[in-house]
Amino acid sequence: MKVILQQDVKGQGKKGQMIEASDGYARNFLLPRKLAVEATTDNLNKMKLQEKAKKALEAAEKAEAEAIAEKLQGCVVKIHARGGSGGKLFGAITSKEVSDGLKAQFGLEIAKTKIVQDEPIKSFGAHDLKCKLGYEVTGTIHLMVTEEK
Repeated sequence: MKVILQQDVKGQGKKGQMIEASDGYARNFLLPRKLAVEATTDNLNKMKLQEKAKKALEAAEKAEAEAIAEKLQGCVVKIHARGGSGGKLFGAITSKEVSDGLKAQFGLEIAKTKIVQDEPIKSFGAHDLKCKLGYEVTGTIHLMVTEEK
């Protein structure tokens, strides 16, 4: 019996996949637990429409990520921090502070988890940070750390 999986089933397949299952397994396990539906023409059309909608959503999200990466090119985030002598900071600039600065200064909301810092920022001056926006799209955040007066 051909069925379309509604959820991931261990050893059978992933959600949205059409598989060939034995009649007893499908009738007694998959169908009653709503893990699968029978592969009728209506259900096949629903599956194709859902796949199409999912691809359209992914394309829209990728376009949005690319637009954000484009906006980041012209942005220089300015953060004021307290520091001591020799150009050293008291503490470090965190990705949360960078995220908050982006939101306050330019209205761009980027989660702090998407900002990649190789090492903590502990000095004044200009710094470049990578930002993983998803769908293999990365942007660069230009950061200027100045002394608080």
